[in-house]
Amino acid sequence: MQSFVSTSTANVQNSPLASSRLLSLDFFRGLTVAAMILVNNPGDWGHIYAPLEHAPWNGWTPTDLIFPFFLFIVGVSITFALAGAKGQATLANGIVGKIVKRSLTLFLLGLFLNFFPKFDVSTVRIPGVLQRIALVYLACSLIFLKTTPRQQLYLLVCLLIGYWLVMTQVPVPGVGYANLNPETNLSAWFDRTFITPAHVYKPAKVWDPEGLLSTLPAIGTGLLGVLTGTWLRANRSAAEKVAGLFTAGCLVALAGLIWNSFFPINKALWTSSFVLLAGGLAMVVLALCYWLIDVRNARWGVLPFVAFGVNAITVFFLSGLIPRIMNLIHVKQADGTELGLKEYLYRSFIVPLFADPINASLAGALTFVLIWFGILWWMYRKNVIIKV
Repeated sequence: MQSFVSTSTANVQNSPLASSRLLSLDFFRGLTVAAMILVNNPGDWGHIYAPLEHAPWNGWTPTDLIFPFFLFIVGVSITFALAGAKGQATLANGIVGKIVKRSLTLFLLGLFLNFFPKFDVSTVRIPGVLQRIALVYLACSLIFLKTTPRQQLYLLVCLLIGYWLVMTQVPVPGVGYANLNPETNLSAWFDRTFITPAHVYKPAKVWDPEGLLSTLPAIGTGLLGVLTGTWLRANRSAAEKVAGLFTAGCLVALAGLIWNSFFPINKALWTSSFVLLAGGLAMVVLALCYWLIDVRNARWGVLPFVAFGVNAITVFFLSGLIPRIMNLIHVKQADGTELGLKEYLYRSFIVPLFADPINASLAGALTFVLIWFGILWWMYRKNVIIKV
């Protein structure tokens, strides 16, 4: 069994969905998922170290890179998983059907997380992280199957330049001018109009960070991964692959920093400059991982993150679901007030160990990650890989 984002762990077989092994990609995926869990589960949302928070609007923090890194990895994985299907009659042999099924499964898993535990159709958030992963996976898989690398590069350029022009030149209905402000930009207008405020990210109220229009440049992030995967699969020496990928990553990230001067780096809008910065840095990180792990055969500290990587979607989904279930269990305090079980455990066993609340909050997040590591390590040792 294997998840679509774990396809790089399989050996090459006759199936067109099979793939060759790339341990560095599993490591990079696992590192990214572990970071996701860390930043999504602080002990106390009121006390968080600045690098573990998102930038308020323009700009970026290390936390802002986690989601685009994951989408980039999805793109790389697609090239390994679907390489055998290129040039085949994909409708006839069911490849497209399998891609659509996986995308729909991911979308519904994300929607279930948004529904739980209230299941209120009138206010449920429709977009989300898993929903965006589903859409990017669907688009990039079909693009990979039906286009050449050169066409993929052209499409990437068109997406990024087109999004920049649309966001900075098209007047926003009801506002009258193009702008990049939080509630009056064109992407926010799309979310209010086609999703409605009742079904977007509640803290933002009238727009969604995983909204409709910003999904287009997110597909560009996936395409950067697709192009990277094609480069790594090519018949070149390992040194050439690493040098080329590292150099390209530095240049792409630099282009993002230059573009930032007139199209600001912004994760919530997933601006084109953000795509290039995050994608370029992801290329650099993967080049280093590939050189150390797959070429130099480094293994120290690798397998724990591989355990996260081979069950990436499973741990992301359950790490979002289980805390919500725990908080449905109320524990009565001595003063008569009640706390959810997760908060009760945090206050009872983590907070008393630290004088500084921000360190206690970080310790709570690390504890959550370590608990998941124990579970995933057991699954990895038993070769339990849950299929999505």
